[in-house]
Amino acid sequence: MTSTLQPATTTEAVKRPDRWLALSVLVLAVLLVAVDATVLGLATPYISEDLHPTGTQLLWIGDVYSFVIAGLLVSMGSLGDRIGRKRILLGGATAFGLISVLNAYATTPELMIAARALLGVAGATLMPATLALIRNLFHDPRERSLAVGIWGATASAGTAVGPIVGGFLLEHFWWGSVFLINLPVMVVLVLVGLKTLPESRNPDPGPWDLISVALSLIGMIAVVYAVKEAASHGLTREPLTAAALGLAALYGFVRRQLTLPEPLLDMRLFGRRGFSGAVLADMLTVLGMSGLVFFLSQYLQLVQDRRPLEAGLAELPAAVGAVTAGLLAGRAARRLSVRTVVSGGLAAIGLALAALTLIDTTTGYPVLGAALLVVGAGAGFSFTVTADVILSSVPKDEAGAASAVSETAYELGAALGIAVLGSIVTGVYRGFPSPTGTPEGAHESLGGAVEAASRMPAADAEAMLTSAREAFVDGLSLASGVGAAVLLATALAAWFLLKEQRL
Repeated sequence: MTSTLQPATTTEAVKRPDRWLALSVLVLAVLLVAVDATVLGLATPYISEDLHPTGTQLLWIGDVYSFVIAGLLVSMGSLGDRIGRKRILLGGATAFGLISVLNAYATTPELMIAARALLGVAGATLMPATLALIRNLFHDPRERSLAVGIWGATASAGTAVGPIVGGFLLEHFWWGSVFLINLPVMVVLVLVGLKTLPESRNPDPGPWDLISVALSLIGMIAVVYAVKEAASHGLTREPLTAAALGLAALYGFVRRQLTLPEPLLDMRLFGRRGFSGAVLADMLTVLGMSGLVFFLSQYLQLVQDRRPLEAGLAELPAAVGAVTAGLLAGRAARRLSVRTVVSGGLAAIGLALAALTLIDTTTGYPVLGAALLVVGAGAGFSFTVTADVILSSVPKDEAGAASAVSETAYELGAALGIAVLGSIVTGVYRGFPSPTGTPEGAHESLGGAVEAASRMPAADAEAMLTSAREAFVDGLSLASGVGAAVLLATALAAWFLLKEQRL
């Protein structure tokens, strides 16, 4: 039955006159999720001043969004395959807009963490649906490559656009405005999406297995939590227990998928070297980059005293590099090879991060701007090509689940990166020497030190701030070195794993 319908579906999809307008809706959703993941970086000092979170709470505010998304992506991708990708995309977009209001008006660190977690639930419905709908909108391989390139460029650029949008809003409004901006965007997305997006689903998906959903969620969140706690406090009983629980849940998830007649995730996909290599490359790339992105905004504002908008604009070269490379990636991969483009992009990011190990408190902008440009370009090449490899290696009926694996790798890498690299920065920072009488909060975060300085005698405040900034930069430099090592090792692995892979 499927093969009888296939030619008509393909012809309709290729000739669909509004498919590029439909793509713009999908790109808008991706942009919003990507911006929301990074816009918090600039707002962090203001949230610290207003809500007074501890250092641990501040890390949770930064990464719980990614934790929840990582735990739910596979489940939501599979749900979209079952109930319809258009339906889950528009429903998730509506929820994303409403929950953004709760984020904007959070009054305590605990409420902020809960609101970010709920935003992660809504965000998990958006990313797999967008890539799966592209797979079903564009059946011509070259058109699909261009569409995925635009999608990938937007996803990469969103991480750099976030600080610019956030900087502008923070210059003129309070920190909650970085969440309220989601509302008008979501209204446009839903209204245009209702008219232009076609519905698509797996015609014979089987039931949505709630036990698998629970195992996936528990396993992912517990493992990421264990890594975060171990990085912050060492291998104590709590992270070891969480790791054991998470690994047991993930083992149960895999075993269950192999026995179910209609699994939530077809584990046989990982038997394809190209698919596995692309997923691994995505996860380790984001792991190496994310800690840097999270703390660089604080470096620009709190170490170099840049205003929020200026700090946001300083990160613009990453967006320029990502968009340019994303649009050229498909053509480059066909002319050269998949592994050349992916490995080359990863190596470029690694070398740029290695250069950032040399920064100090007075590093000039040309060095930072050049490094960000290279990071953006490398990410644009790598992410776009790996997304195309993942999409083209599965039947279109399983596009949601396969896209979810790709996005899970991305979000898991982001969460692990913030946890591991962020903990390196925090660990180095906390031990900075300070004058007698320095408030305890100054050692929790650099934002806390800046706030504490306002209540100290001028001479002591200046000495404490100088010491705190130097310690923060030392931590950032060490984290950049670890990130560089991860990226260069990933480039080497991708060279072998993506051998003979073609778009």
